[in-house]
Amino acid sequence: MDLPDFGIPPQLARRMSMAEQHEYLRTKLLRRRTLVTAAAVAGGALAGGALTGCSTSGTTASKPSASTLASSPASATTKVPGSVVAPFGRHLAFGADPKTQMRISWQVPAAVRRPYVRIGLRPDDLDRRIEAELRDLKTPEVAGVSAAVEQYYLHAALDGLRPGTTYYYGVGHDGFDPASPAHRPTIASLRTAPASPPERFVFTAFGDQGVGMHAADNDRALLRQNPAFHLHAGDICYANPTGKGKDSDAFQAGMWDVFLKQTESVAKSVPWMVTTGNHDMEAWYSPDGYGGQLARFSLPDSGFDPRTAPGVYAFTYGNVGVVALDANDVSYEIPANFGYTEGRQTKWLDRKLGELRADRSVDFVVVYFHHCAYSTSTHASDGGIRAEWVPLFAKHQVDLVINGHNHVYERTDAILNGEVGGPVPIGATTDPTRDGIVYVTAGGGGKDLYGFPKGVEENYEGHVTERESVDSFKWTRSREAKAERVQWSRVRYRGFSFLSVEAESGAKPRLKVSALTPSGERVDHFEVRRGG
Repeated sequence: MDLPDFGIPPQLARRMSMAEQHEYLRTKLLRRRTLVTAAAVAGGALAGGALTGCSTSGTTASKPSASTLASSPASATTKVPGSVVAPFGRHLAFGADPKTQMRISWQVPAAVRRPYVRIGLRPDDLDRRIEAELRDLKTPEVAGVSAAVEQYYLHAALDGLRPGTTYYYGVGHDGFDPASPAHRPTIASLRTAPASPPERFVFTAFGDQGVGMHAADNDRALLRQNPAFHLHAGDICYANPTGKGKDSDAFQAGMWDVFLKQTESVAKSVPWMVTTGNHDMEAWYSPDGYGGQLARFSLPDSGFDPRTAPGVYAFTYGNVGVVALDANDVSYEIPANFGYTEGRQTKWLDRKLGELRADRSVDFVVVYFHHCAYSTSTHASDGGIRAEWVPLFAKHQVDLVINGHNHVYERTDAILNGEVGGPVPIGATTDPTRDGIVYVTAGGGGKDLYGFPKGVEENYEGHVTERESVDSFKWTRSREAKAERVQWSRVRYRGFSFLSVEAESGAKPRLKVSALTPSGERVDHFEVRRGG
């Protein structure tokens, strides 16, 4: 059946189930009706201030200047009654201090008046009301690239919370009160980090998720792990399927609506900590392509300007310090944003890792970002990561590095000075102070899978096929693929999966790392202990 002009582009429809196509069309039609009837668009900021980092200053005539975040008052009126505008796509994120700060974000299909969050210690007593800011994101029409779309994202900053406490919350606006009987089913919960390191907690991680059945399966599976938070190592939605960071890339802004609805079942209660991949550079919103990221997510301010580099931050939960990086800044393979921080991110990384190592309450440091320092799959290894960051990881004895980019699960032995510092067979224990660092590619989040070099077999729990070396390559600064024969590729699994990490504190702290399929099958596991 031919789709009408307002339908789904064929290249997008091929990657969506019938249910996802139905939801996409319903959302798109609703938005078009909204744009026709809306008299004004709300935007700007209340508590959070203006998003100065999202302007289009410095763009050329070829980059659409209409792509901005609006700054009109959030109290602007609209002809769409608030009672018919239902919030969706709720997702949490920690503030700089996960013990006392949480950020709640969501989306509405039309501009609303006076958005807010109700929060309390019981679902029937949401006595605290916190104003939210509305960020209006406009995607211009670009022939052959994107349709004109207007999207509305809301954000509330919750500060002064009690550590280790479960709160209940609802999101609303004039005409939609989450505490009313009709909307009580929309109430969700969140939990702050404990005041002192818990005996144990779990966090999960993957990259390269997108929209679809396998992505949703992974969401359901990781929720069963009851994680304290989730790390998303970039390539979040694939609204930009091209991923080159150019304004000629294909783009479908409406995919974000579908993605946020898909993810809401877990992200409304589990802090969803994202960083940026190459497919997250959306060139129509700002010179660096991160205007869309800034509109949709509120992430910790950790001393590196979140208005210009939203995927760069750090936080501490229990005895684990976590650092998120934007690998687009140093990637040799995809150079659209190469060097955009002028070295400031790398200097910040050195300082932040030093601070975490000096913190006696932190047993382990985990770093995550998109492009791979060590992988043998389709994109292989990025020489820029190795040149800029791997020496700092070694200097500060980082305990675990998590990447995406390659749509497989691959795990290295412990790497020290670019070589195997210590073998880490499935089920083994490694000591970063002695052996070096294990690098995990957790790119099986839901997007179409990749493979491994020709003739190289998978090697995972229950299917062990030992191999001394693998022929691969790394990207050089001249964007050439330089062949290399590597001995560090220990576990290889071509299937959808996610990482589950159990952190234990006490006299003998450890990280118990497992790779799980959506069905719960374990394909890899190992432990990290320091100084043991």
